Amino acid sequence: MSHPPVFYLLLAVCLLLAAGLSVAALRRANQRRRLARLGAGWLAILGLWLTAYPPQRSLPGSSTEVILLTQGYQPDTLRRLVRQLGRGTRVWRFDATTASAAPPTITSLQAIRERYPALRRLHVLGRGLPAAALTRLDSLRLVQHTPPPFQGFTHASWNQQPELGQPVILEGVFAGRASASPAPVWLSLRGPGRLADSVRVAGRGGSFRLRYLPKTAGRAVYQLSARQGGRVLATEPVPVEVAGPRPLRILLLSAAPSFEFKFLKNHLGTQQHRVALRTGLTPGLTQTEFLNQPAHDLTRITAPLLNRYDVVVADAGTLNAISAAEAQTLRRALQSAGLGLVVLADAAALPRATPTRASFGIVPRPASSADRPQSIAWTEGPKATALVPAALRLVLPARALVADARRQPVVATQRLGLGSVTVSVVPQTYPWILQNAAGTYQSYWSTLLRAAARPWGASDQWQVLAAWPRPHEPLPLRLISGGFPPAAPTVTDASGTGRITLALEQDAALPEWKTGCYWPAMAGWHQLQVRNQSSFWFYVFAAPAWAGPENRLRQLAAQPWRTMSPPEATPAPEFTTGPWPAGWFFGLFVLAAGFLWLEEKL
Repeated sequence: MSHPPVFYLLLAVCLLLAAGLSVAALRRANQRRRLARLGAGWLAILGLWLTAYPPQRSLPGSSTEVILLTQGYQPDTLRRLVRQLGRGTRVWRFDATTASAAPPTITSLQAIRERYPALRRLHVLGRGLPAAALTRLDSLRLVQHTPPPFQGFTHASWNQQPELGQPVILEGVFAGRASASPAPVWLSLRGPGRLADSVRVAGRGGSFRLRYLPKTAGRAVYQLSARQGGRVLATEPVPVEVAGPRPLRILLLSAAPSFEFKFLKNHLGTQQHRVALRTGLTPGLTQTEFLNQPAHDLTRITAPLLNRYDVVVADAGTLNAISAAEAQTLRRALQSAGLGLVVLADAAALPRATPTRASFGIVPRPASSADRPQSIAWTEGPKATALVPAALRLVLPARALVADARRQPVVATQRLGLGSVTVSVVPQTYPWILQNAAGTYQSYWSTLLRAAARPWGASDQWQVLAAWPRPHEPLPLRLISGGFPPAAPTVTDASGTGRITLALEQDAALPEWKTGCYWPAMAGWHQLQVRNQSSFWFYVFAAPAWAGPENRLRQLAAQPWRTMSPPEATPAPEFTTGPWPAGWFFGLFVLAAGFLWLEEKL
């Protein structure tokens, strides 16, 4: 049997020490306790040797069962299981990043299968095994010994790539302890430099919903935290990439000068949209303005003119004044070219030139209520107040976008062929800017324009196919595209220095799907780049982050290999060999060496 070089080195050192101590004991001038010193020296050397290479002994255990420790395991559970299975049962730790000797650690389940060919059942303690590691189990059965109930965020979801003007909506479930104090738990979402939103749940937990309206575009990592009585119970990262507003081509048609169109034109121009405004001054006389684009003819509504724009915003007076030929041109552009139309209506019936006019009935309100600002709300939007002189009575398939406090629609939309028609009876929104509520103004008009804008053509799209990407775990990345990119994609890690090439494989059933596997090495933002395309960013969470949702995913992934019932027949007791505890022999070394030192002082 071959031994490593350190074995022979330690053996030589021990023999030299034994010889030296023996010679010193025999030649000492004081002959008292010479035999005791000689025996203590040999016992010290023996204790040192057996500490490094303890002898083997027979222990009760099973050769077909192994205990595997994962993150979050309970020592009490481990001790109870060892007593149940026998002290000779093998105990290993799973760590996908590094391997160590004490305690013995494996990075892949394949290693443990090769080491124990007779293995049949694997007892897993703690959070469980990652889904990627379970493919190595084959015919093994898992016995999951779950830790105590988890305290923290067990579920969460949010829109990770909102458009500027749209809020970040975070929904989830917080789980407290069953024996928790009656003190409530405050859940808070902190954005860059400020507290974004907070909500209170019961001490035992509950569902929650938090909202934050970003002020600028870009990437940021918000913090979700839970506090009870001033003590932090849990904190999790919430990465968000706020996209800039999609640049649109917008045509504004106003029958007369108005602050509503003036403020809207200026706001859209600052958002880098290409805007044209035609304002009626007198019959036959109009004024035109252009932002972010060259001037062109706006005198008549023609097909070439409408092809230049994605959305037309017009008031009721403009639609009343257009000719039948212009109305027909507008309808054809909506049906066949995907143009969007936003109609700013008043309390009267919609003009006859309005497409899908029958789906939007105008219900005027009494003058007493129409003169007072009323609360209105839209999906994922902030609270706002505005004058609402009328409400909408909808006919399917029209659907509401904005409603008042009585849940009556005040803005609604309906598809018409490839385009859409949106009708609003909110006459004035510019006071929000004067009241320093620019975020409300931007969110409102972003909602209307996104519902009405001409659809984008098909473009390449990347998808992250893992709910919670983590370091040292495979991360599938999918490209949805009509063809392969001209050059292989590259992924840059969070440090900005490590870059690898991502190999793509085409799906046999869906050729437009191309999938590559990336192994992140660190947490943080990662950048995926393809030549002639904008960069795609994705976030990799640190290993301890969002443990609650990850635990649920691991339990579901392990279900095919899981067995919770013990064997029907009690197996015959088995015995395996294992080393004696090294601590006993180290204690012998300390006692013998201590005797030598003390005897010398006497």
